[in-house]
Amino acid sequence: MPELPEVEVVRAGLAPALIGALVAGVTVLDPRALTRHPGDVADFEHTLTGVTIRAVARRGKFLWLPFDGAPGRADAVIAHLGMSGQLLLRAPGAPAERHERVRLEVDHPRHGELAVVFADQRTFGSLAVDALVATGDGAPGGWGTDAATTPSQVAHIARDPLDAAFDDRAFAAALRRSRSTVKRVLLDQTVVSGIGNIYADEALWSARIHPETPAAALSTRAAGRLLTEVRAVFEKALAEGGTSFDAQYVNVNGQAGYFARSLRSYSREGEPCYRCGTPIRREPFMNRSSYFCPRCQRKRQSSEESGVRSQRR
Repeated sequence: MPELPEVEVVRAGLAPALIGALVAGVTVLDPRALTRHPGDVADFEHTLTGVTIRAVARRGKFLWLPFDGAPGRADAVIAHLGMSGQLLLRAPGAPAERHERVRLEVDHPRHGELAVVFADQRTFGSLAVDALVATGDGAPGGWGTDAATTPSQVAHIARDPLDAAFDDRAFAAALRRSRSTVKRVLLDQTVVSGIGNIYADEALWSARIHPETPAAALSTRAAGRLLTEVRAVFEKALAEGGTSFDAQYVNVNGQAGYFARSLRSYSREGEPCYRCGTPIRREPFMNRSSYFCPRCQRKRQSSEESGVRSQRR
């Protein structure tokens, strides 16, 4: 599933082509692409036709396009790429893409006519028109917008570590309160957004933290080190266009990212750790896998576990 870097690469590619563009036409080829939309296909097409897009914004793994709609309303097109969704820019009248689900014909004052294609092989992604609501902290909703609003469907999603309004202290406090493992907390989009399985493993390797370490066992210093590594991994992945393992992960021009070449732990089972040479280990994790170095990333016990073992002795 695309994570923050992949989605941000798409956002950055869409922004210059869509900000200020008029939506001249909308064609829905597959209603399954509108599973998050409260209305039907006709409603989606009618609502978007004729609107002007004001921004291309992102929080975590969600994208949204605020637009000038009906008087007294603040709405946006919200996009979630799911496992294989793509948002592609094409020339007007370009042939249909494989797995194309929705097409928007837009007219930009500088770039002229363009087609925005939503293609999705596995149909887990979706588009929807959603109402914008005020952010709880009064800060801009996410990357790419100055407005202190987010779509209502995104309101429960936490800010990501690259967001200027992200609260490092609140994150450390959430770790201390948690009764779960640190990797599970990293994947909880209501605590911190944008991190998926790949970047969680990469950040934990860089921070020398075992994925099954109880979150509450991390010191404030360790939590800060982890956030530093999450940000470093994200920034490097952004510079390299994201991680592409197959043809589904591409930018708006259909080009793949190459961060997969820079992975230090993920998908490297049996290969030597870049720090100590110990073979990287893979263990099952929530129907997926965790990759880590058993020597560099030793599992720490929670205070409760330590107390129980001391009593048994």
